[in-house]
Amino acid sequence: METMYSYRYPHPAVTTDCVVFGYDGLKLNVLLVERGREPYQGCWALPGGFLNIDEDAPDGARRELNEETGLKVDNLEQLGAFTAPNRDPRERVISIAFFTLVRVQDVVGGDDATRAQWFPVNKLPELAFDHRLIFERALERMSHFLKLKTGDFISADFSYEEIDMIYFTTLTRH
Repeated sequence: METMYSYRYPHPAVTTDCVVFGYDGLKLNVLLVERGREPYQGCWALPGGFLNIDEDAPDGARRELNEETGLKVDNLEQLGAFTAPNRDPRERVISIAFFTLVRVQDVVGGDDATRAQWFPVNKLPELAFDHRLIFERALERMSHFLKLKTGDFISADFSYEEIDMIYFTTLTRH
């Protein structure tokens, strides 16, 4: 039997967004998708989307990331909630953002993403929604964790030397 939910007061939709940092041995990149639908059709955005009613936020983030890019990740660090009332022109949407650090690998656009592509962190295109803000906050948080050499978001195959190089990149990207 399908359950219907109805409430007396309006309530927001919930999405997840993923800031996926990728290291290619030389530079730090971030994974973006080209939106295939409105709003912001044709614009670059962070991978993400609406939560299903029966999934928790980390699982929804992993699902959306895989659907839109083909990338599967285990380690995600929750960045925070982004709650500006007009952050999405469709309706009231609250996004729970996550970030991770992986090695650059092949990606492909899928679901409602036309393309998926890695961009150097210092050469980003204009981003849809409030995704530039989310990216900046994730980079700042990751930099802090890398300085301390801590965080479950780091893929286990990174050496301390690589972590130091990535940390330096976060400080000098401009």
